[in-house]
Amino acid sequence: MENKQSYFSELGSGIKTLAVGLKVTLKEFFTKKSTEQYPENRKTTLHVSKRHRGRLAFVRNEDGSYNCTACTLCEKACPNGTITILSEMQEDPETGKKKRVLLDYKYDLGDCMFCQLCTNACNFNAIHFTNDFENSVFDRESLVLHLDKEVYDGGSLPNLIDGGAPLTIGKFNTKTK
Repeated sequence: MENKQSYFSELGSGIKTLAVGLKVTLKEFFTKKSTEQYPENRKTTLHVSKRHRGRLAFVRNEDGSYNCTACTLCEKACPNGTITILSEMQEDPETGKKKRVLLDYKYDLGDCMFCQLCTNACNFNAIHFTNDFENSVFDRESLVLHLDKEVYDGGSLPNLIDGGAPLTIGKFNTKTK
């Protein structure tokens, strides 16, 4: 007799749990949905946080030069080897002292973990993460960037470095279904 009571009480408990789950599902089914129209409205309404780590870029001076001294601290700090620095020692014609000169700064965006250890290790403020997130490509080879040779212009969206569109909480340019 005791066994039958526990069986029916467990069965009732199971049905009660199922009813609660169905209630939540039905409530969600009948609420209006909103969808952010990403590809179409990304230039007008998309907000990206300034702290978002999207890709690595050289910090350029006003004359277009960079602060990298090829010290390889960022390469050593990178846990999975996405940064490769090629440099050579050259003699400075003005002082006559030997100085390390950067030949190639290769950064593999496809392997990067965006951990920011490289920017923390850089003593010269030569590299920083931008908040550019649109890095979709069909060929992985195009994710290998040579930062010393390219000049980052701010990405594909207007005002992306400043965060894109202004953040308005609770108000979206959305399409309601």
